[in-house]
Amino acid sequence: MATEQTKGRWRRGWWVPVVALVALLISGGWLVTQQSPSGLGTRSSWGDGGMMGGYGSPDENAGPVDNLDQARGRAADYAQVLQPGLEVGEVMRFENHYYADLQDKDGSKVTEVLIDPRTGAVRPEVGPATMWNSQFGMMGSDGGSEADISATRAQQIADRWLADRGEGLTSADPVQFPGYYTLHSMRDGEITGMLSVRSSTGDVWYHSWHGDFVEMSEHA
Repeated sequence: MATEQTKGRWRRGWWVPVVALVALLISGGWLVTQQSPSGLGTRSSWGDGGMMGGYGSPDENAGPVDNLDQARGRAADYAQVLQPGLEVGEVMRFENHYYADLQDKDGSKVTEVLIDPRTGAVRPEVGPATMWNSQFGMMGSDGGSEADISATRAQQIADRWLADRGEGLTSADPVQFPGYYTLHSMRDGEITGMLSVRSSTGDVWYHSWHGDFVEMSEHA
């Protein structure tokens, strides 16, 4: 018959791996949520706020957005709420939503946002803009230097990552944001999507939530 001391050791021995398993499942679930945001940014699930919580625009029902100019206007309204003086740079239309980058008056990029074509709501883009941005992101700075990886090196990392997928894609010139770079993915000189490279670690995050690229406009 097992003694109380033996039973105690067994309980402790059983509990440790269970705790480790629970921690692994929780961390794994977080990773899946961040890297595979199923439905986020689509017309069917945008309105619930999702990961963004209270980071959305003050007017969640501004009305449908039908073109790039309207998307730029919605992003400009949001930019003034986020930080007065910010401007809208590049605006892109994808299958699932509109995308815009926000910048300072000197052209320095500060963050990326998505505009819901159905409601006009604006939110920080899921992914790097939310998790890696050292100025406006949820996580803040991780202590790494934003110059750890140069723009040239970031493009090399992006090209290698795309080449490993075997789909014939390359990357365009990197655009620097606080804590990361974002690059267009290209095929035969045409934009297909985008990906980001974290400037402190070299991690790559493909923007898989966009859907197909449709059109774009540069800073007005």
